Amino acid sequence: MPRVSARFGALPAYPLGDVPALKRQLRADGVDLIDLGVGDADLPPPPAAVAALTTAAADPANSRYSFQLGLVAFREEIADWMVRRFGVQVDPFEELVPVVGSKEGLFHLPLAYLDPGDIAIIPDPGYQVYLGGALFSGGEPYLVALRPENDFLIPLDDLPRDVVARAKLLYLNYPNNPTTATAPREHLQKAVDFCHRHDILIAYDNAYSEVAYGGFRPPSILEIEGARDVAVEFHSLSKTYNMTGWRVGWAVGAASAIAALTRVKTFSDTGVPFTVQHAALAALRTQGSWLPQNLAVFEARRDAAVDAFRRVGVGLSPPSATMYLWVPLPEGTASEPFARRLLLEQGVAVLPGAALGRGGEGFYRIALTVPEERLAEAIERIGRAL
Repeated sequence: MPRVSARFGALPAYPLGDVPALKRQLRADGVDLIDLGVGDADLPPPPAAVAALTTAAADPANSRYSFQLGLVAFREEIADWMVRRFGVQVDPFEELVPVVGSKEGLFHLPLAYLDPGDIAIIPDPGYQVYLGGALFSGGEPYLVALRPENDFLIPLDDLPRDVVARAKLLYLNYPNNPTTATAPREHLQKAVDFCHRHDILIAYDNAYSEVAYGGFRPPSILEIEGARDVAVEFHSLSKTYNMTGWRVGWAVGAASAIAALTRVKTFSDTGVPFTVQHAALAALRTQGSWLPQNLAVFEARRDAAVDAFRRVGVGLSPPSATMYLWVPLPEGTASEPFARRLLLEQGVAVLPGAALGRGGEGFYRIALTVPEERLAEAIERIGRAL
């Protein structure tokens, strides 16, 4: 066999790669396992999406390639949704492209922009697809630690000059996974102005824009003055509509960047299946009537989990968005050994902060993907482990 490529070799080893096998074994041994490690909701998708998928699957025309154009009605519905939700008007054909889940688009964008020596500025901890896309494109990732003292924002003014000079991409993700942080508009405006000055493209991961509580309405980067020229925003139906396995979302923003991403995609996929696009269109149309009840479930889980942590001596403020809690560990406690011990001794799976980058050390993430009573039980066990 030939050697693997240098790009492949540069990928970090996946932390706790044996955990899926451990989970299977624990379940086989009769352990009452509570899995809070993966952000994969246990709730059903909108009935309208299921019905639309079923109807679409019965039409043979929907079994053909969708290519990048896809379902015109879906593109137009996305454009209408952007107006309804953010007050942002986009051309459904020049400034928008459906993606096979936002992960796919986030991964492929740097293939259009990074050459060897070019830098992608990446939040750490962060969604590991940012790192993978930068490495596979031949570019160089520059990881910036997200720390509480900076409100988990990237301190743009502190970036080294030589890094900024070579940067072509800046990944931003707010509401943030895993820290649950949100970015004030002033910070987003600062990021847009920064990228205008230094000729950098923003890849804005807005997968959690609709998973927000208490009347909070996370913005689109495209609401910010000047962003249309320097930003591509990624949306997903995965978290908002409990459709993680359906793999559908979209990219929207600067026309030149959308054209570049679309061209890359023509070499990597033949589009989101028509059946799934019909389902996604139906989901978007039912957001106002369906989403509030779904968010109420997550909000109740969030509150129950925060209360349970307080009972075991861990003080947390309830996050205003996302389906996670970002929980600090006692000083000096490494996240990966703690997560392993918690799994083996208490039957609770969490995501160690270090699994999302060294900047996540000292924390772990729990996903609000089980009912309230199970969350309370899991956190009681976490308290015993602590």
